[in-house]
Amino acid sequence: MHYRGWEVVQVLSGIAYDCDVLVIGGGIVGLSTAYAITRGAPGTRVVVLEKEAGPARHQTGRNSGVIHSGIYYRPGSLKARYAVRGAAEMVKFCAEYGIAHAVTGKLIVATERSELPRLHGLVQRGRENGIPVRELGGAQIAEYEPEVVGLAAIHVGTTGVCDFVGVARQLAESSGAEIRYGAEVRRIDRRPELGVAVQTVAGDVVRARVLVNCAGLHCDEIARLTGDEPGMRIVPFRGEYYSLARPELVRGLVYPVPDPAFPFLGVHLTRGIDGGVHIGPNAVPALAREGYDWGTVRPRELGATLAWPGSWQIARRHWRYGTGELRRSVSRRAFTTAVRRLLPAVTPDDLVPSAAGVRAQAVLRDGTLVDDFLIREGARAVHVLNAPSPAATASLPIGREVARRALETLRSA
Repeated sequence: MHYRGWEVVQVLSGIAYDCDVLVIGGGIVGLSTAYAITRGAPGTRVVVLEKEAGPARHQTGRNSGVIHSGIYYRPGSLKARYAVRGAAEMVKFCAEYGIAHAVTGKLIVATERSELPRLHGLVQRGRENGIPVRELGGAQIAEYEPEVVGLAAIHVGTTGVCDFVGVARQLAESSGAEIRYGAEVRRIDRRPELGVAVQTVAGDVVRARVLVNCAGLHCDEIARLTGDEPGMRIVPFRGEYYSLARPELVRGLVYPVPDPAFPFLGVHLTRGIDGGVHIGPNAVPALAREGYDWGTVRPRELGATLAWPGSWQIARRHWRYGTGELRRSVSRRAFTTAVRRLLPAVTPDDLVPSAAGVRAQAVLRDGTLVDDFLIREGARAVHVLNAPSPAATASLPIGREVARRALETLRSA
């Protein structure tokens, strides 16, 4: 018996599987899934393959570190339900394991009259999602942030910050799963009647009954290697950050009113658990799946993005928005102008370049930006196909849902 030339050892009961569930991806969602599987079904053998030398090297470790309240998301959506639930669970998890965190609350500030209806809409959405919200007049903003100006604001008390990389490490340790770092996937051979065999770049082969795809920036590629057409493509958007040289200007977290046409929250101010203040991100096209700067270009990945019809639809519909984001990417002065809408005291000299992140945004063929978390199943496989922000906040509920599906697949295999 062979998997396309890979020898499979047979024993009396069938194939000698290396594990019951194989998780591809060692970010916070993949590790939360492994944790949930072993907690929900003790004795289940789980292996996690992560191509980097450690956990949480991409989306998990390159974001603002914010525990989102869930106020932005459509009531009833997975994002709304999992973010609200996940925020409370994340604070509890951090407290239990001694991981740095703080519940700081945040302000969402309207700086133009045209934003006031959207701000009021967020109040209503927050109430529908069960989130306590305090409405503020312009003069009341100074109670929370003396240097911030606006026409009106809302205060969301359940927002916080934490060390998501520390959370990912703890999930890996507590899961009891076998975590294999430096294990980049090269080939996948799935046989619905038998299972899945995965070969790494190093030549190792792992045989599993069920595969779980939590590959983030590469999740659509993993789905296709498995033999499933995901119906979407990851179009990477880079988010660039600055550190504030005068962190005393900001006490906590300050956000603009987001544009409802986009899944991005706009340039915001975040005092992290280390006491520093991050400013950003913007949202510009990345020239590689892991394109953390303009100098990182991978022609094959860029070509695949440009070949996807949805990429051109996005460009056609949103070129004005994109032009502004590109301007802020190449001009610190333009970025400063955007920040000064909230924080007038800031100057270009206050902005110190910081590490960027890349958002793994799923885009449909017609150019629709997938707005909710997207989880799909195939034969002996579960694929997490859209899990950008607030996935870190929602990682514990997401992990349980993916684990539930994986275990159901395992039982029926």
